[in-house]
Amino acid sequence: MRLHPMPEFGSFTLLLALALSVYTLVMGGVALWRTRGVSAGVDRQGDKLGETARRAGISSFVALTCAAFALVWASFTNDYSVSYILHHTNRDLSTAYKFSALWSGQEGSLLLWAWLLSAYGFVLRMRHKVDVRLSAFASTILAGIQVFFLMLLNFAAPPFAIQPGPVATDGFGLNPLLQYPEMVIHPPMLYLGYVGFSVPFAFALGALMMRYPGEKWIHITRRWTMVTWLFLTCGIFLGAHWAYSVLGWGGYWGWDPVENASLMPWLTGTAFLHSVMMQEKRGMMKTWNVWLIFSTFMLTILGTLLTRSGIVSSVHAFASSDIGTWFYGFILIVFGVCLFTFFRQKDHLKSENRLESLVSRESSFLFNNLILLAACFTVLWGTLFPILSEYVQGTKVTMGAPFYNRVNLPIGLFLLFLTGIGPLLAWRSTSLRSIRRNFILPGVAMGVALVVLMLVGVKPWAAGDDWQSTLFSLVTFTLAAGVITAIGAEFLRGASVVATQTGKNLAASTVILVRRNTRRYGGYFVHFGIVVMFIGIAGGAFNQSHEQEMGSGDTLALGPYRLVCQTYTQDSNRNFDTEYALLDVYRGSRKITQLAPERRFYHASQTSSTMVALHSTLASDLYVIYEGRNPDTDKPIIKVFLNPLMNWIWIGVLIVVAGTFLALVPNMTRSAARVTVAEPRLVEAEAHHV
Repeated sequence: MRLHPMPEFGSFTLLLALALSVYTLVMGGVALWRTRGVSAGVDRQGDKLGETARRAGISSFVALTCAAFALVWASFTNDYSVSYILHHTNRDLSTAYKFSALWSGQEGSLLLWAWLLSAYGFVLRMRHKVDVRLSAFASTILAGIQVFFLMLLNFAAPPFAIQPGPVATDGFGLNPLLQYPEMVIHPPMLYLGYVGFSVPFAFALGALMMRYPGEKWIHITRRWTMVTWLFLTCGIFLGAHWAYSVLGWGGYWGWDPVENASLMPWLTGTAFLHSVMMQEKRGMMKTWNVWLIFSTFMLTILGTLLTRSGIVSSVHAFASSDIGTWFYGFILIVFGVCLFTFFRQKDHLKSENRLESLVSRESSFLFNNLILLAACFTVLWGTLFPILSEYVQGTKVTMGAPFYNRVNLPIGLFLLFLTGIGPLLAWRSTSLRSIRRNFILPGVAMGVALVVLMLVGVKPWAAGDDWQSTLFSLVTFTLAAGVITAIGAEFLRGASVVATQTGKNLAASTVILVRRNTRRYGGYFVHFGIVVMFIGIAGGAFNQSHEQEMGSGDTLALGPYRLVCQTYTQDSNRNFDTEYALLDVYRGSRKITQLAPERRFYHASQTSSTMVALHSTLASDLYVIYEGRNPDTDKPIIKVFLNPLMNWIWIGVLIVVAGTFLALVPNMTRSAARVTVAEPRLVEAEAHHV
């Protein structure tokens, strides 16, 4: 009988984590039941039982950390007695990719999910004194989620399963598509977003169960939600950049089912972040908010299901397995608990105020919610339609990119419009005078932008078959000019007031203004980043491409660039063989760079992949693919894309990240910001921006 100390240690720690999580769930629930309706500290035994449940939850994090360490250790020591390590690594794999093997397969990714959930739970339980009883509810609910994933890891998809027969001398290797630097950080970022939404979900469900008074649960979870949303945003766009750089089709978003699965909770999570401001300031949309966060959590579970069940085909999905049934059951249980709790406590969610005017900040939030949910429903319908069509008709009908674009492009334009108009509206009702004052400058900017765009040739009526995409770009650029002007005007108005009162210059006054209300102005930065991303997306209407054989000395021209093939050759190392071409890139008569697109063949997995060569500027990306050799001529086939404004998408993401970080920073006090102004005048001036 062979002994496998580290895999057996990993299996033991997973069982221990399951036992601890079950204890946290059961005893935490018993403690909450025993202390219901009594003031804190009355039921000492119930309090002690709850404390043991909290400590068991903390201990489950330690156990899962040991399990994750055991799997990583098996990867680095080439322990091919573990089936998972055999199928996802090999000896010649680089260090970074050996580490990323933790999430490169189904069992490992589930372990990562469970470990991250235990880490979030660890932080929550260590900070339980912010509100002991509400934290106890949230801790117990998180333990219930943890039990589900640990049952999967122990009984349905064990990561430490031993490979039968003799131990192999080498593994099958990591999927070549995953051997790219961004894939070391993309899945953890995405999972930090997916898993992180469990925390606001647990607080919202717990607050509803205990009929939590006031809006404190929103204040407690605001930072949780923003950080989680930020992780999910980064994960989505790292995945888009990976698809752009690795898959070799010239684009970054193909409406793939797994891409859609990550987008849907992002849409509902974005709606929740906006909607909770209504509850905080006006006591409205309480029902909206609980169902937005319930839906966001269930959509993260649906996304996890789509990658593992085999019900959809995707380059991002894991192999088909039978654990989909587990996820179906879990989603039904979660939905049932949410529905039961809502109907039992729905009288607790009555709004304290009503919508007073359609031209108000409240209405902009309402329209924002409706349009984001419409986008989410469209994506959900398109993703699930092949499954429904196969079930009803026996034939799988796939919804392609034209369907998503036809529906979501108008939705995106309306969201862009709301991004600019929302902050300019007042709470309750906006007067006609205020509308004229706030909208005249953005309106002028839009008019000027429209005229300039048509003068430089952006004319849908002259674009032939591409008139729709050209029209989208024209409207996007025009709206972007208005939104950027509106955001800039908001900063300028506030900074001017501070400058007048303090005597500081405009730049220093802007810094003071932002530090005084980081949440508001961080939000403006996020909106600005979204606008920049839209500009980059709109550039796609003007993409160009060309493909041809290129022997030594051959030339390919596209847009302002001319590519000259210097040579094409082969090379190899222990991990893969490669074919590549060396292409000199000229702009006019000046050589600006040399690109080397390649195609790799990996020894361990016996599969190939493309490595794209890029030359990027703010104006455009020159995107070059080595597609292989023509067997008749032995010359390489080169495909080149010219993608305008592509870098603006990634710059927009960085601005969104910076804005979110800014919104997370606590406000500086007036004394710390050294603002010595008359309080009534400053409050009156700032009231316009709130």
